[in-house]
Amino acid sequence: MAFKYLFGPIPSRRLGISLGVDLVPHKVCNLNCLYCESGKTNKHTNERREYVLLKGIIDELNTYLSENPNLDYITFSGAGEPTLNSSIGKIIQFLKANYPTYKTALITNSLLFESEILRKEVENVDLILPSLDAASQEVFQKINRPVANIKIENVINGLALFNKVFKGKMWLEFFVLQGINDMENELIAVKKAIEKIKPDKIQINTLDRPGTQANLNTASYTRLLEIKDFFKPFTVEIVSRQSETKHINKLEQDFHTSILDAITRRPCSEEDISQILTISKEEALLLLNNMIEQGAIRRKIQNGLNFYLLPNS
Repeated sequence: MAFKYLFGPIPSRRLGISLGVDLVPHKVCNLNCLYCESGKTNKHTNERREYVLLKGIIDELNTYLSENPNLDYITFSGAGEPTLNSSIGKIIQFLKANYPTYKTALITNSLLFESEILRKEVENVDLILPSLDAASQEVFQKINRPVANIKIENVINGLALFNKVFKGKMWLEFFVLQGINDMENELIAVKKAIEKIKPDKIQINTLDRPGTQANLNTASYTRLLEIKDFFKPFTVEIVSRQSETKHINKLEQDFHTSILDAITRRPCSEEDISQILTISKEEALLLLNNMIEQGAIRRKIQNGLNFYLLPNS
């Protein structure tokens, strides 16, 4: 069966084997981040509504989970902000009631946590991975480019209020852009925000592949180590691809299987595969070409785009 709202499962650097649940159409978001690897925001909005119908998601989850797949997490993520979907709380409740053995995770840009309603809706997820790339309004506007009238102070306060009552784990991501948010005064402000939020872990990341704006500078591994040391005594880890070579090599052993799993459900483009495997389009194309040479898949051109299918489909 081809799934419209589910993707994966994929081997994730942070979450192991993760089944993705896409709750909004491509690039519906309340941010338009400089570094976003999914491209520019198509619909820049802070409006919460049922962008993806609840019934459709529930039907697909029932179909997929009825086979008892081996998963580390069911993850609300995708190429947009999942908390914009007003049904997210109902989906979490459904999973907890009907598939309690599966852990849930939420990857979010954190903007809506100033809302008590949203905080209540997602309080039963097992793991939340919010992002915080700045603690000053100036740098927040420069990097994340939010919809109008969003104050970073309110975002920080919302995360802090949520974590006071949250019973799961919170891993806070800080995405480093060299020369933009790694200056001493900004790092001091971010550390103060971290002290207020009190996450279980801080994950430091930087650019692996091009964002929406050209000429952004990837932070060196040495700089990431310096920032890691600066954020002590909190638990801090570097999750950038450049620091995870050993782990990535292990994951690459599963890439061909993941590609076959994906295209069995529906034809996929190079962009689809790059998003599923969290690799660049260039890396995805190399993998796909290799599989074509092996006769494992075939390429079909449709509307000027390359799509990849099983040989006999």
